[in-house]
Amino acid sequence: MLSSKLIIANTEILKGTRVTINLELPKLYNTPTNLPLRVIRGKKDGPIVFVSAAIHGDELNGIEIIRRLRKLNILNKLKGTLILVPIVNVYGIMNLSRYLPDRRDLNRSFPGSIKGSLASRVAKVFFDEIVSRCDLGIDLHTASIHKSNLPQVRTNIDNEYTFNLAKAFEAPVVLHSELRDGSLRSVAQDAGVPILLYEAGEALRFDEVSIRIGVKGIINVLREMNMLPHLVKKNVKTPIITRNSTWIRSNESGMLRTIKALGDIVKKDEIIAFIDEPLGDDSFEIKALFDGVIIGKSEIPLVQEGDAIFHIAKLKDLESAETKLEYFNENAIGQSEFYELNNEEIIE
Repeated sequence: MLSSKLIIANTEILKGTRVTINLELPKLYNTPTNLPLRVIRGKKDGPIVFVSAAIHGDELNGIEIIRRLRKLNILNKLKGTLILVPIVNVYGIMNLSRYLPDRRDLNRSFPGSIKGSLASRVAKVFFDEIVSRCDLGIDLHTASIHKSNLPQVRTNIDNEYTFNLAKAFEAPVVLHSELRDGSLRSVAQDAGVPILLYEAGEALRFDEVSIRIGVKGIINVLREMNMLPHLVKKNVKTPIITRNSTWIRSNESGMLRTIKALGDIVKKDEIIAFIDEPLGDDSFEIKALFDGVIIGKSEIPLVQEGDAIFHIAKLKDLESAETKLEYFNENAIGQSEFYELNNEEIIE
């Protein structure tokens, strides 16, 4: 979408400007509610990309990722337009809730309707005013409440374009993800707008490493799209690519005692946790169902039978995957690297 004229909510965004816009949303008990967004438009035409966070109101990492991102001086070199939406579910975040007041999941309510539920109406505004105008979206998420995710990008790895962008992000894992009805990614794809989904950290918590990887990852994607100058790279992080993943569920109720941590490589039938009876002496083993890497896990020690406790992505080459993860751990984005984003050697 290389049009020289860009209008959002009846506001024209001129080249070389930064504009804050508040989209009007349905009132909450007669209290005015707005969807705030920041539009950064470069001096030269180029793609339009949106970055969104807090579609689920208890997922906070993305809000901080966007706050740090918009302060980077390197965006002064932007070619094209970046639309930043730090809080999509403004209702949910008021109550620290994943959902809207009508108990609906906003990420199952797209494309929405002006005559539908509250969630449907918010989805309609967000999709029509922002998503539909873009060439790409980067949607930032965390795990659900009481769970945590290893930083990972989810996309359709059979799509060469999004697969290359997902690898360029440089999160530890790229996971193939099927579309879900009513999700932003599903409806956007039907409209010709591909989306990368970044999952990292835990609901209602900030995770510093996840935030830094997220900021650097978005910059990497913008570079890959030629929206920012290319970097003279000294080290390239190669993510683990995996097509299949499964949640392991508890076969007993009790106290969860984990042996393996987020990001650990596990082998089939390896013990990864125990479930202990709180008032008895019995312990029950939880074993890996296949060779893989732990990309998600429960963070609460109390479990009921049937609870999802470990999310494991299937791997074929454990040795290669372990080497890649070690590289990420040894070269995790540090404080100095994060603040040097504006001072890297670039290729004009």
